[in-house]
Amino acid sequence: MSKIYTFLFLLFFFSLANAQNIVIKGTVFDSNTQLPLELATVYFSNVKDSTVIEYATTDKNGFFKINTKKYEKPVFLKVNYMGYQPYFEVQNGLLENKDFGKLYLLQNANILDEVVIKTEAPPIRIKKDTLEFNAASYKLRPDANVEIMLKQLPGFEVDSDGKITVNGKEVTRFLVNGKTFFDKDGAIALKNLPADLISKVQVSDFKTKKEELSKQESTSDYSSINLTIDEKKNKGYFGKFLGGYGTDDRYESSFILNYFNNKQKISLLASANNINSSGFSMDEVFDNMGGGRNAGTKTAGSGKGITESNLVGFNYSDEWTKDMEAMGSFDFSNTVNKNQSKSNQADFLPTGTIFTESNSKARNENTGNKANFEFEYKINPTTRIVFTPKVDQSRSNRFSESSSFSSDESGASLNESTSKSNRESTAANFSNAINFNKSFEKKSRNLSFVFSNNNANSNSEALNVSQTIFYQSSKPNDERNQNSNNGNTHDSYSTDIEYTEPITDSLRVLLGFDFEWDNQINDVKTFDYDGITKTHSVLNNSLSNYTTSRQNSITPKVGIIFEKNNFTFNFNSSTSIIDYDNHSLYLNKTTDLTQKYVLPYGRAQIRYKLDRSKFVTFRYDYSNSLPGSNQLLPVENLANPLNTIIGNPNLNPNEKNSANINFRNFDMRTRSGYSLYIRGDFFNSEVVSTSIYDASGKKTTTYRNVTGTYTTSIGGNWNQTIKKEAHVLKYGLGLNGSYSLDKGFTNAVLYDAKSLGVTPQVYFSYDYGELLTVAPSYKLSYNESKYANSSLKASSNVVHRINIQTTNYWPKNWVFGNDFGYTYNSKLSNNFKKDFYMWNTSLSYVFFNKKMALKVKVYDILNQNQSAARTISPTTIRDEENTVLKRYAMFSIAYKLGSFSGKEKPSRENRPTFF
Repeated sequence: MSKIYTFLFLLFFFSLANAQNIVIKGTVFDSNTQLPLELATVYFSNVKDSTVIEYATTDKNGFFKINTKKYEKPVFLKVNYMGYQPYFEVQNGLLENKDFGKLYLLQNANILDEVVIKTEAPPIRIKKDTLEFNAASYKLRPDANVEIMLKQLPGFEVDSDGKITVNGKEVTRFLVNGKTFFDKDGAIALKNLPADLISKVQVSDFKTKKEELSKQESTSDYSSINLTIDEKKNKGYFGKFLGGYGTDDRYESSFILNYFNNKQKISLLASANNINSSGFSMDEVFDNMGGGRNAGTKTAGSGKGITESNLVGFNYSDEWTKDMEAMGSFDFSNTVNKNQSKSNQADFLPTGTIFTESNSKARNENTGNKANFEFEYKINPTTRIVFTPKVDQSRSNRFSESSSFSSDESGASLNESTSKSNRESTAANFSNAINFNKSFEKKSRNLSFVFSNNNANSNSEALNVSQTIFYQSSKPNDERNQNSNNGNTHDSYSTDIEYTEPITDSLRVLLGFDFEWDNQINDVKTFDYDGITKTHSVLNNSLSNYTTSRQNSITPKVGIIFEKNNFTFNFNSSTSIIDYDNHSLYLNKTTDLTQKYVLPYGRAQIRYKLDRSKFVTFRYDYSNSLPGSNQLLPVENLANPLNTIIGNPNLNPNEKNSANINFRNFDMRTRSGYSLYIRGDFFNSEVVSTSIYDASGKKTTTYRNVTGTYTTSIGGNWNQTIKKEAHVLKYGLGLNGSYSLDKGFTNAVLYDAKSLGVTPQVYFSYDYGELLTVAPSYKLSYNESKYANSSLKASSNVVHRINIQTTNYWPKNWVFGNDFGYTYNSKLSNNFKKDFYMWNTSLSYVFFNKKMALKVKVYDILNQNQSAARTISPTTIRDEENTVLKRYAMFSIAYKLGSFSGKEKPSRENRPTFF
């Protein structure tokens, strides 16, 4: 592993020093005023197919500089600037360093006022910290959705799980015309918006609402995408209806309907299915069929078992006045999950191993209502206020049965347990954030105020019947027939005040305070069954408890922000002064634990942009966090007959140092990009659990501090796209490694576990025009752990995953898709199957002017799907298998509709608006 780390480390720094072959530069001016033009887009494109080769934007002096490799084919040099006629000239190639000197642009003008001169929109434009793509510059299938469009844009990667990266940075938020689309990350827009609607794709660093309002530099290492709807398509409606029924009574139905009227947007969606899908993925080949192309989409349930799902959603956004914008969404969901599982677990002690076999089955029903709102009011040009209230209400019913049997290495029985439980619970939550921002006449002088609250309340009632038999001790068996009531209230309020003062054009100082108040109340009452009254009316004091936990803190903070050319440096330091009060009433005994803490925090971040697409980021964090009240209060928790938990009032806070460095680069000319990262988390103090086992395998768990633990990781990926006429070839590889040291106590003996993980992968895709797509991939996961002071000295596991996806769009109006995979898990227990094949297929026929599609789909053709998996922790190895969806066939029909005003002539913008 050390050789791999060394190789990636050397590659990392070699990449930083690697220089491009030639430099192209020049300066752009207004032809009339002779003044330089800032943020003009300068780019080279291939004469033959207009493919963008390299691009840049001009600085405040009109200067541009492009670092590129030699290119021996004829190219266009083009310069675009809004309000000016485009400039272009032909070059035989990019063969040597060249200074184009002064380039002059002519303003758009015409003596006839009613005549508007339209200039060509460049494929790519840079606007300060935003990278903008002109969607019309990229050829797509008429029925393509946004996700398919993003795959065509240079620097974009969409993996098999649906994760999107741009120039190596993961995208975590999607907006439509600058507003959220249903959920907070907006990912539902990817598969549900037709690409023909979109005029621009804008990529920028992800910003919090506070950073956005105060125009601060982003401190995030993620990206955000804004999809701008074509003005010609911003008034109308579109939607899709889907219904299907299959074998084993499998069914799916869903619809999404969108109405756009300039600033006003209204969307409604709904679904019902019993195939483990949320119903909103709208995959063009497999629709809502889980395990196929929907692997990365939002799914209903927990990922275990089979889920029946019913959902309804509503989304609204509008500009009520020029100073007031409003957004809102509502979601109703009802899911029923059924699952059966079996597991084998080995717990490693210093003197031996405990083996446990378990079986369980459960039915869990959840019903939820969520409403999210955002109101933004511009008090004046320099003052804005944003309210974001959220309401969440849920109800759940869970019934479960379980059994377990434990033995030692010699096969001697230790304990046996059976239980039945029926739990009903309700929860309600209200949260709100108020962001106020005031900018001043002096540039970068800013005042921000953020107030947030979260108020939650939950109640549950559970009927538990269990029996636990102990074979190796004199303790009596544990038999329970109980009714438990648990009430929990959690209220938190926080205020964040920051003032930013510019010292120079490049340097700013930040001063501020954070105030936080947090209060939790947990009231548990357990009643035993009374055989005389036939009711649960006898209070069990050992299983009843009343606890409260309150934190009050004030945190002064100071920071500096330095920005110069391509260099940004952020440093923030704060100190939290905390009153931490914990209280418990247990067995008629009151325990009060009041402590004061002074906890320092610090963060430093350096970003350096070597050129337009090559940049490096270094970040260091020092942080402290308090143990939870359950970890501190010395009160017994006897809820689990096989594990008694008690807190430790002498715990110290967690103290952690984190450092990471990232380097990313994308070469526009070769359509290739790579990213590298190194990260480490080092604990000066960490709270860990410690367990002592008795002769029958029953354990008593508490908490202690350990020092010197760490987790490190290193990795990288590389990809390239080759286009030649109708042929598009994409391929890439990735390698991720991790190494960690964990410590803890078992039977009062300190153990340590050193864990190594290596995950290489390779992927490939080939597209032939609009007719064929082939995408194979391979991924290997290797994990190894070595132990000290444990009965197990070492363990390892290897998982192989092979997948190939094909989609054929020939003959005309037919779509044939296949998704075939093979998984092999090397170290599963003998009573678990180590490997399985997974094959899904779909055949559809599109007709009625591509508005309607008939489809036949088969899930898990070979009927081999399974969910067996191995989990390795510092003290246990667990093999578990859960219920999975098995083979079924389904027939479905889909209908698409849409109508938009402003259509003028047949063109890409006027293709049928169906995805």
